[in-house]
Amino acid sequence: MREILPTLAGWYAAGIPFGLATVVAVSRSAPRGPGAAMAVGPDDEVVGSVSGGCVEGAVFELAREVVATGEPRLHTFGYSDEDAFAVGLTCGGEITLLIRPVTAGSDPAFGAVAGSVAAGEPVTTATVVDGPAARGAVLAVWPDRATGTLGTAGLDVAVTADARGELALGASVPRHYGPHGERREDAVTVFLQSFAPPPRMLVFGAIDYAAAVARIGDFLGYRVTVCDARPVFATPKRFPAGVEVVVDWPHRYLSDTETDGRAVICVLTHDPKFDVPLLEEALRRPAAYIGAMGSRRTHEERRARLAEAGLTEAELSRLRSPLGLDLGARTPEEVAVSVAAEIVALRWGGSGAPLTLTSGAIHAPTVN
Repeated sequence: MREILPTLAGWYAAGIPFGLATVVAVSRSAPRGPGAAMAVGPDDEVVGSVSGGCVEGAVFELAREVVATGEPRLHTFGYSDEDAFAVGLTCGGEITLLIRPVTAGSDPAFGAVAGSVAAGEPVTTATVVDGPAARGAVLAVWPDRATGTLGTAGLDVAVTADARGELALGASVPRHYGPHGERREDAVTVFLQSFAPPPRMLVFGAIDYAAAVARIGDFLGYRVTVCDARPVFATPKRFPAGVEVVVDWPHRYLSDTETDGRAVICVLTHDPKFDVPLLEEALRRPAAYIGAMGSRRTHEERRARLAEAGLTEAELSRLRSPLGLDLGARTPEEVAVSVAAEIVALRWGGSGAPLTLTSGAIHAPTVN
């Protein structure tokens, strides 16, 4: 959804209605998770994807239909034994989509939400999926305000509280309530879609590998910063456009930078005067991934220095060093793929093994 929002915002600003299909629930091995979106706009232009190609043809027709009728639809697609390639998911999973028309009348807050996402301001949208409430009704929730209504004051209050909780986690999930927000009932299903700012990737050491890691980090959707104390290396022209380049001592910069549980920290300096104080700071703060480059000997020496600095075994166990998966990588670009693969595997619990050597579902089951 984040990727297609600029196009949707343009249609919305021009007063052009469009049909928006959003994945609101998945089960088993579904190709796209909750929040994946596809839209059909003027002249049947299509943006986005909800299944990687399995059901897009059928969703295209449903999106056109809701624009014509003005009535939202809820539709579930699953695997079809008779004709899996027609309107089914060949992966064997199941996805449920909310397809709704978007206009200034049906979703007055859409423009404000798109503007916030573009500006990096956190916001969550809460949309009624099913139950005794107006399907497709939207409540937009920011950390300090909310606009719109789902139909009743009690439901708005309960959903607003939950939306802010999910926004802090960056999660997109369905929630269930009673008609007036009762938490022990499941009559009304509301999909909460969080648009938290992109996670940070902090790359320390402006070496040739850093440019490749920064490039793939940007591709994966991270907000990338490269930091090095040496101004001769930390120059913007050596890095992809959009990557922030900072000249500062790495540990000092990190100590003044806020990180959360989604942040990625890549230490490529492999120089004790830089990486020991930097890792001492990194291993004591929130982060999803902390990796350091260097040989196994460098790793053992660095680990000993960190232990001498007072880091506990639990803190040291967070360090991924040498960083990356064993791909036989040689070039900076290949090493960047290795690092990215480890980050993705750690995020989703992947084994890093070739799929030909594994069994079961390719995509980890999603619990709603």
